[in-house]
Amino acid sequence: MNTESSVSRRAALCGIAVALAVPSGLVTACSSTPTGSGGSTPTQGGSTPTGSTGSAGTSGTALVALADVPEGGGAVVDAPGGKKIVVARISATEVKAYDATCPHQGSMVAEPSGGTITCPSHGSQFGASDGAVKKGPATTGLKAVAVKVDGDQVVLT
Repeated sequence: MNTESSVSRRAALCGIAVALAVPSGLVTACSSTPTGSGGSTPTQGGSTPTGSTGSAGTSGTALVALADVPEGGGAVVDAPGGKKIVVARISATEVKAYDATCPHQGSMVAEPSGGTITCPSHGSQFGASDGAVKKGPATTGLKAVAVKVDGDQVVLT
């Protein structure tokens, strides 16, 4: 009888899964940390509109100075958590923002120009005012990110 070390079946299977480089979802399932206490969850709380990324960051976080977002154009900016957000300036006081990841194959979209956001990889085009597909191959629009103008800054809401 071996009393020096006792390895549970779960620990052994998890070790094998890690060694085989299985997708992180399975490895996470082997963890003894319960979901919600440090593990990732499909949705992060908060009150973001339907279709938003929901995990772009903390409400009130400044993304970019309004002066750095040209009217009729926009900017691709860094957001908390390493995400990229494309901010489009619709008018002097109105901005819209979207996850900068193209839904077609995950490429980064370019800065808006002339009311259009273009993906340089395959040419998909999206409306800057609503994120909707104007031209494929993408079949779905960009995911909205809730923002507002607060003083001279564009901030997450």
